[in-house]
Amino acid sequence: MAKRIQFSANGGPEVLEFVDFQPAEPGPKEVRVRNKAIGLNYIDTYFRSGLYPTPSLPSGLGTEGAGVVEAVGSEVTTVKVGDRVAYAGGPLGAYSEVHTLPATVLVKLPEAISFEQAAAVMLKGLTVQYLFRQTYELKRDETILFHAAAGGVGSLACQWAKALGAKLIGTVSSPEKAARAKALGAWETIDYSHENVVKRVQELTGGKKCQVVYDGVGKDTWETSLDCVEPRGLVVSFGNASGAVSGVNLGILASKGSLYVTRPTLATYATADTLQAMADELFGMITSGKLDVEISQRYPLAEAAKAQTELSGRRTMGSTILLP
Repeated sequence: MAKRIQFSANGGPEVLEFVDFQPAEPGPKEVRVRNKAIGLNYIDTYFRSGLYPTPSLPSGLGTEGAGVVEAVGSEVTTVKVGDRVAYAGGPLGAYSEVHTLPATVLVKLPEAISFEQAAAVMLKGLTVQYLFRQTYELKRDETILFHAAAGGVGSLACQWAKALGAKLIGTVSSPEKAARAKALGAWETIDYSHENVVKRVQELTGGKKCQVVYDGVGKDTWETSLDCVEPRGLVVSFGNASGAVSGVNLGILASKGSLYVTRPTLATYATADTLQAMADELFGMITSGKLDVEISQRYPLAEAAKAQTELSGRRTMGSTILLP
């Protein structure tokens, strides 16, 4: 038996339960991992609330963690018992002491990267990797807008954009978060609590606006994002922190300058063929000192509900991890 977080009904953080469960034995192509650290991400709240459906209830939660392989299936050749590994995909259930998942979602973890670093950075870091290196290959001196620049993904985006020589304008909700984003490498910040984002983007770019807007907030920032991108520019809508974008009128894209829009997901980019290479680039950014993984909050696994409450209330900065 082991401990995990599960939920039997959709709802707020109060539906999360800390319970005993029987870990599954690995199937032929599966691996069982003893978690040492677990990542907390906004997408976890989507499954809990029901915005994203779960296969069945009760359900485990979470898709990101790092630990040690303790059992492997008969057909697994990529990892062995005792290997240090990390993951940011697979079936829900990372909020647990032990997690069984397909071998194809695991990456080998170099000794230079700690379990806590890996759990804090895998999903967020791989997200920035595909956003900046694949969805749109960000180039030196390009100006971009990145919403929620002091959050978990945004904190890494500020650093990665600086390393690439790009000018990242980050939206934030307070002077403290503005200072954090600037310290991490943002070219400029806009505090949307008292500044007009569209007006400030126009001022900062001399009226040209941005080549790309990266929007992980969703419903609340959708219109703003469209107004901040230059003609024939790209809006990358990669998250729904404020709710899903719906009812999109394609005519708006024409009227605002023949804009392009994409709604990417990590699962589409981080395939079995590309995952390890993406992770290796991410780990290389960390070991070279270009990315600093700051873990600002740590909670015991049993306090996952409290951690999610703080995350949803935008009272966290940087990464948050759960410790089994």
